[in-house]
Formats: sequence, structure tokens, C-alpha cells
Amino acid sequence: MSRPNILFYFTDQQRADTLGCYGQELEISPNLDQIAREGVLFEEAYTAQPVCGPCRALFQTGRYPTEINCYRNSQALPLNVKTIADYFHENGYETAYVGKWHLASSRGTYDMPPEPDYETKAIPPERRGGYKGFWRAADILEFTSHGYDGYVFDENMQKCEFKGYRADCITDFALEFLDQYTGEKPFFMTISHIEPHHQNDHNCYEGPEGSKERFKNYKLPGDLEALDGDYREMYPDYLGCCRSLDDNLGRVVKKLKEKGLYENTVIVYASDHGSHFRTRNHDSHLRGGDDYKRSCHSGCLKVPLVISGPGFRGGKRITDLVSTGSLPKSFLAMAGVDVGDAMIGENLKKVADGETEGRINRIFAQISESRTGRCIRTEDYLYSVYAPDSDGWSEGSSDYYEDDFLYDLKKDPYELHNLIRDPAYKEIRAELAGQLIEEMVKAGEKAPLIRPASD
Repeated sequence: MSRPNILFYFTDQQRADTLGCYGQELEISPNLDQIAREGVLFEEAYTAQPVCGPCRALFQTGRYPTEINCYRNSQALPLNVKTIADYFHENGYETAYVGKWHLASSRGTYDMPPEPDYETKAIPPERRGGYKGFWRAADILEFTSHGYDGYVFDENMQKCEFKGYRADCITDFALEFLDQYTGEKPFFMTISHIEPHHQNDHNCYEGPEGSKERFKNYKLPGDLEALDGDYREMYPDYLGCCRSLDDNLGRVVKKLKEKGLYENTVIVYASDHGSHFRTRNHDSHLRGGDDYKRSCHSGCLKVPLVISGPGFRGGKRITDLVSTGSLPKSFLAMAGVDVGDAMIGENLKKVADGETEGRINRIFAQISESRTGRCIRTEDYLYSVYAPDSDGWSEGSSDYYEDDFLYDLKKDPYELHNLIRDPAYKEIRAELAGQLIEEMVKAGEKAPLIRPASD
């Protein structure tokens, strides 16, 4: 078999529980559900960084955001960092990128003008992370568009305006690539949707017209039902965004089949982070901005991850804890490229195939902007720390942390009861702190001092 095409269908701020294959009762995702039945679904997938820019930096480089100074939004991807696009080009792949980029512009603070500034401008070739082919993207897509109408730029830096619902139009650009694809080389394409992310300047989620009525009979996830947030008004439109993403996934699959490409294309469906709908980050340790993410809680960290195509078949459901930080290494492994220790994480195909002897079943995440934080999740516990003297924006790491959150996941699956000061969990806390330090050192950080929570 020839090397597969790889299509990364990438959503923004999507909870896993929005999807039928993850338990959603409303008909939100019939197309993805079918792909999951054909391929591999990871039931316990978590992001390594619940903020848009840092997660994208990780996905393009396979390196932790703190390693490349992209630990928060508005930090441009360094020009000298090797990316997955560089690897794919070196190994005979054609690349294409469509949608939200979020890695070209930098701001010292949100109030400072960006430098360099490509937030609403065409991104020059040297700031496209090595992508040399088809390009229909905007750096800050939420600045160049709304739920309906907007613009991106092509590989020649020409403005491409669109009219209609944004997810439909971004998909139109992806179909344009597939229509002109000749098959001379295998392709790696990212379709980077901004949905279901909230529209910043409107301060709401923008589903297709009619979403509020269409999805009014929703059932809330347990964490949202138990906590106060803004989901009562926002959730139907949020689900409308998710349904639109699935409809457009169906359009992509149809085109792949029409072109005779489907059987030799690996489709990867994932999101950068979830949404807590302003139910979290109300605590006294908040040190920076927050809205819907930037938290160690599952509403933010747990994301969908479905992979289907060559090497990923059989309708498997994997219960091992996995990090989407492993995606870059896994993308390249699909193409037959072994990057060794040049990228973090593991080859997810090995996990899918059950090759897990000696594997440590836990995930690690870096938290920024709301605080300078770190967390680990095991099968039984979620444990998180924060740097009390950091604001989460100015500093990506610290030499000193204090306990922040501890949840017993078997007893408290919705993470409602923080046990960080409970004396009954003193030994467990100390054990988890040791495990967290191990993960931080593996991530290239200095082993920190972690102290118990202060009174």
C-alpha cells in the first residue's frame, strides 16, 4: 500500500461529550459517529495545553509550548523551529492548511499593539510554519470573520472573502484543495475550524441560524448541571456549531470518496481544548484572564480524538489515558517517519494496537494565562499546582508551586469537591506531587519545589 494521505480535522474549544460517539443523546455527529465505528476512538483523550495558541504551537512542532516560548496566546511560532510541515515536505508529502492559524503575531500584553502584526493581514510564507502549498488561512480567524461572513488569505497573500456560515465556507476551501489535488504526492492537510469557539467580540457562541430552537432539548453534562455558568443561553448554539462541523466533515468524506481517496486517507478528528462555560476559575488563585478554558478540569482538558483509515480500523474504543500532545509524532509515524525524541509523546498507533507494556497511564498538562500551573491526571486522581507569584501571562514556568486542586475521580467524576486540604489524602497528594515533578522534568523544566496548600 502507498503511503497514506493524512487529514487533520481540527476543531476549537469542543468538549468530547458534544458527540454521539462520546454519549451525546441529541443527533449532533452522525458522520463522525460512523467514522468512529470504522476506526479508533480514544475515550480518555486530553489536551496538553488548554489555550488556543499554545496548543497549536505544540501541534505544529511536537514540543511543549514552554520549550519554544509559545506558552500563551499572542506569541509567534519561532522561525527556527522545525515543524511537522518541514518533516512532511522532506519526506515527499504535499501540505495544505485551511482555517485558523494563530501562530504568526505577538503581543507583549493584550493592550499592546502586536509586533509582528498579522492578526488581520496576510501571513507571509516564512511565518506559515513550513507549509509551502495550498493555504487558505487567517492568523486570528475570529478577527477576520464572524459566524457568518469574513475572509482569509491564500498562498499568494491575496484576500479570499466568503459569504455564508463560516464552517461551511472554511470547508469549501478544503474541498477546493481536494478538487485540484493531482495525487502525484500523498498529502497532509489540516482543516482548522474555529467552531465551536465563542465569537470574541460578540461574547457568545454563534451556531447556524435556528440552533437555539433545534437544540433546545439538550441534556447538560454533569459538571455544568452542578455549577453556575453561562451555558443556559449558550449551549444550544454551541451544539449547533458542533452539528455544523459534523455536516461539513460529511462533505469532506463525500469528496474523498468521489476522488477515490477515502480508503487511503487517515482522518484524525480532535480539538485543542474544551469549554467550562465560565463554571471554573472563580478561585482566589486566579492570576490572569479567563473565559471558557485555561483550567485543569476535564471540561477544558478532555477532548474528542477519533482516528480512522489505514492502520486505524476495527471500531476500537481505547480506554487508556492519552494526550493529544502525541499527535505530531503520530502524524509523522503514519507517514513512515520516526522522529524519535525530537518530539514529545508517543505513537498513538501503538496504544491503539495494545502495545502498552511498561507504559505509564497518566497525562500531563501545562496551564497558562489564568495562572502558571501544571497538572497530571491518572486513572484515579486529578492533581494540579499553581505558582503563587506568577500572573500566568508573563511567566510560562516557575521554580516554586503550591497545591491547587485534587479530585478523587472515582468518587467525584465531575470534579466538584477539591480535596487538596483533606488530611485523609495527604499521602496521595505527596505521591502525585512526585509524579508531577517527573512529568515536568520530562517536559524540559527544572524540578520545582511543590509545597502543600497554604491556609
